[in-house]
Amino acid sequence: MPAQDPAAIRNVAVIGHRGTGKTSLTEAILFASGAVSRQGAIEQGSTVADYDEDEKKRQHSINAALCHTTWRNHNINMIDTPGDPSFHADTLAALRVVEGALVVVGAPAGLEVQHERLWRHCQDNAVSRVIFVNMMDRERADFFTALGQLQESFGQGAVAAQLPIGGEDKFAGVVDLLAMKAFLFEGGKAKEAPIPEELAGQADEYREKLMDAVAENDDAVMEKYLEGEEISREEMYAALKAGVVAGNVFPVGAGCATRNIGIDLLLNLIVDAIPSPARRPPVTALVAGSGEEIKVRCDAGEPVAAFVFKTLADPFSGRINVLRVFAGELKSDTNVYNPASKTKERIGQLLKLQGKDNSPADALGPGDIGAIAKLKETKTGDSLCTESRQVTFPPLVFPNPVMSFAVEPKSKGDEEKVGTALKRLQEEDPTLVVERDAQTNELVVSGLSQVHVEVIMDRVKRRFGAEVNLKPPRVPYLETIRKQAEAQGKYKKQTGGRGQYGDAWLRIEPKPRGEGFEFADKVVGGVIPRGFIPAVEKGIVEAMKEGELSGHPLVDMKVTVYDGSHHAVDSSEMAFKIAASMGLKKAVASADPVLLEPIMAVHVTVPEENVGDVIGDLNSRRGKVLGMEPKSKMNQVNVEVPLAEMLAYAPDLRSMTGGRGDYTMEFLRYDEVPAHLSQKIVEQERKIKEEK
Repeated sequence: MPAQDPAAIRNVAVIGHRGTGKTSLTEAILFASGAVSRQGAIEQGSTVADYDEDEKKRQHSINAALCHTTWRNHNINMIDTPGDPSFHADTLAALRVVEGALVVVGAPAGLEVQHERLWRHCQDNAVSRVIFVNMMDRERADFFTALGQLQESFGQGAVAAQLPIGGEDKFAGVVDLLAMKAFLFEGGKAKEAPIPEELAGQADEYREKLMDAVAENDDAVMEKYLEGEEISREEMYAALKAGVVAGNVFPVGAGCATRNIGIDLLLNLIVDAIPSPARRPPVTALVAGSGEEIKVRCDAGEPVAAFVFKTLADPFSGRINVLRVFAGELKSDTNVYNPASKTKERIGQLLKLQGKDNSPADALGPGDIGAIAKLKETKTGDSLCTESRQVTFPPLVFPNPVMSFAVEPKSKGDEEKVGTALKRLQEEDPTLVVERDAQTNELVVSGLSQVHVEVIMDRVKRRFGAEVNLKPPRVPYLETIRKQAEAQGKYKKQTGGRGQYGDAWLRIEPKPRGEGFEFADKVVGGVIPRGFIPAVEKGIVEAMKEGELSGHPLVDMKVTVYDGSHHAVDSSEMAFKIAASMGLKKAVASADPVLLEPIMAVHVTVPEENVGDVIGDLNSRRGKVLGMEPKSKMNQVNVEVPLAEMLAYAPDLRSMTGGRGDYTMEFLRYDEVPAHLSQKIVEQERKIKEEK
């Protein structure tokens, strides 16, 4: 398969709220355009895009799936994206590599929460948008209510390009307002027909609104339109595309994916309205090393510059990198350079993906999207280029994980298998964070929701054969002291032969929060020989790993060794290490020890009507609200909250805001735990320790 002409390529991300029929629409497009011979169904688990076992089981998309087809001699690369915010990493990555988005709205439900979020991401990435009101055959389907919601949220640029003929169980076809023709559908086949009389007036009204919106993007067309002159098809479509490219016009179509109604007209709209890569302005990249900005043009004669936006990990076939070529031409059996890993990569076989299946491609030209198997050092977010022009693209920005779980293998011998599996799955999903908590020694997996983490664990079991248990992670508490204290640590042991003797007097005093540990040697007169002082410090450091209250590490204290004694024969490094440890424990017990907890800086973004409920809830979590600031149509509440109160916040926020709330969280500092909670935590920690 030779490289495509970029002017004949359309790159489209299929986006929308969960349950609007994005995958069914992708399937219908593939079938209507002849890319597949049989139209699959979600319920049967037979669609091209939802091929993963998790997707078939849950009946919704979890991964972005790349598909391609041709229509009117144009190559259309479609990325079917997940609508559930738990899996939005792939959706955000897809919007970085396309010129157009097909925004799918369910006719019964209308505009939903994720539509608003995704619309903002389209704006941020300058992605042109075409809207499709799907499920017109369903009960309570209402095209005009959905259209009104679109215009209220996104402006009058959301303009009908088609009108439905009938609705619900009487939905039979669409009126194409661009061509002013009606199309009735039977068995997925379109039959041109006169516009029904009862729709004629409505069609004229909406045609005029469409022409008003389109004509504004071309002065010559506007002049003809105002003068009442005839506008040619070519002029009208050129003005339409100019409006879509400029982000002024968002044509709205109607149809039903599962019954293949309106799909061919939608394909026409994709070809006619969404810009080709050739029309895209040069993309900004950075010169590797210097960070200097450079413009990358969609031109086959330019040096190669490609961006990896997704990685597929499989225990059998290995790693597959999915990428967009922005400049130059990638060819099989050639070398490219990866500036991130500073390595050359050998391209074996280029691939065009059709869901889980693939076909070989000889070349991927500028503007095209494809894949490469078995690159050794390349991962999501990396660039591939020539060694003579090393460029990188701005990094993908993903939401931070908000739900964490401690992971325990069900079988003791599976620790290594689980670790390997999670490392491989991290390559596939950049929003998955896997860390070993040095303090609690737990393997902690963090994701965008509980469902997200559960899906990851299902994959660990299915793909890598390891089962795990999930439990809430332990909060990494610390301990410190509030006053000065002194104590003697004396270790004396006689066993018949050479004994053990170490004696050290310690003074401990608190330090300001966050300043850590300080050791001071104030021994005079050689009561403790110089050679044993490092052993004293080592004994103190080791003893600080486990405090007296709850067994958590001690921090923020100064320890001074100022006196002691030794034995000429029986003293040793080990004896002084043990003595120092004993002395520290005694001193801490009388220095008013307290428990510290991590405090997080939390930024909660919510609609204005939910601000009161959210602030009330954060106050109940011991939060300290610092203020608010407007964020577009939302409000951001800035607050400091103990980590212990935020472990299960995500589902509660979702419930309070109807899914419209978001939050980010980062560590701020450690503070004392209130006295009324401290004893309860100490008892819980001791019980955990006893169970072990």
